[in-house]
Amino acid sequence: MSTPAARLVSLDAFRGFTIAAMVLVNNPGDWGHLYGPLEHAKWNGWTFTDCIFPFFLFIAGVAMALSLGRLAAAGADKPRLLAKLAKRAMLIFLIGFLLNFMPYFHLDKVRIPGVLQRIALCTLLAAPIVVYCGWRMQLVVIAALLTLYSVLMLCVPVPGIGAGVLEPGRDFGAWVDRTLLGKHLWVQSKTWDPEGLVSTLPALCSQLFGVLAGRWLASSVDRGRQVAGLIVAGVACVAVGMFLDIILMPINKSLWTPSYCFLMTGLACLAFAAFYWPLDVSPSLRVRSIAACWTRPFVIYGMNALFIFAFSGFIAKMLGYVKFAQPDGSLRTLGQTLYAPIAALPLGAVNTSLLHAVLFDACMFLIAWGMWRKKWFVKV
Repeated sequence: MSTPAARLVSLDAFRGFTIAAMVLVNNPGDWGHLYGPLEHAKWNGWTFTDCIFPFFLFIAGVAMALSLGRLAAAGADKPRLLAKLAKRAMLIFLIGFLLNFMPYFHLDKVRIPGVLQRIALCTLLAAPIVVYCGWRMQLVVIAALLTLYSVLMLCVPVPGIGAGVLEPGRDFGAWVDRTLLGKHLWVQSKTWDPEGLVSTLPALCSQLFGVLAGRWLASSVDRGRQVAGLIVAGVACVAVGMFLDIILMPINKSLWTPSYCFLMTGLACLAFAAFYWPLDVSPSLRVRSIAACWTRPFVIYGMNALFIFAFSGFIAKMLGYVKFAQPDGSLRTLGQTLYAPIAALPLGAVNTSLLHAVLFDACMFLIAWGMWRKKWFVKV
């Protein structure tokens, strides 16, 4: 593995931007009134919201390559390193499962998959590939995983449905999830899960693409050329994703299709380059200082990204669980109680919903800022 790069401010900023966006889209005031970019595509296609999760996996891959690079350069014991990463993955999975388990604690139907659970699985599966494989073998692994996924989804018949059906709850991945997980699926669908088992294969590829980007950044290549490489790779991956959307499978976040994987990897490369050049590469001190100023909130957010994501999820659940009695005898959740003054503003339903999300995000930022000031950094 190449000599690792120093800590990148741009990676913290990109991570913070991604987490801030994730908190924003996960906590609207009213799920029935959203701006189009702030909700997931209904099925095929994509929106800004559909970029957030793959961006985070890409970032996790970059960070994994850089951190493992430093440890490998220091002569770390590889089996011990893998054991440490496995413990980290298990802890992340457990946190995600506990968030699903709360607040009702229904063990018979608690959702097992989830965002943190997928991050944990991808980290666990990516670790030995990163530690023992060079970049060429990683490309082979990515190609093999995407091919395997495509064959399973397009060629293996689902009982009573057939092969190659890519409709909600009728695809091969949904059948596997129902067979293995039963009632422990996403409550809003019950027949399929957007973080299901089979679609974790291409999601792992999203993280491995991030690992390749991290290896590129850790190389001795001039940083200006690194930026150019990120842009070229980004444009190429976007083009491949659009091409696969036509000839193989449509762009679909819930299925994490190969076209979606390539498209989001391309956008992640381009977005990261937009942070990397002004923050870590530009020869102009003025450009770097200006960029450091406007990205400082994202850097602060990014220093405790997983904690803020998990904590925001916990708070959101409590807002919907804790109830207060009203003068008319009815019960209103804590979220509805806090939202009532905002809803009374003459902003329109969509803008009011957005304002609630922005204020919620701002509250999470204040917590992140306080932790940053105290130098409290939660390392999972």
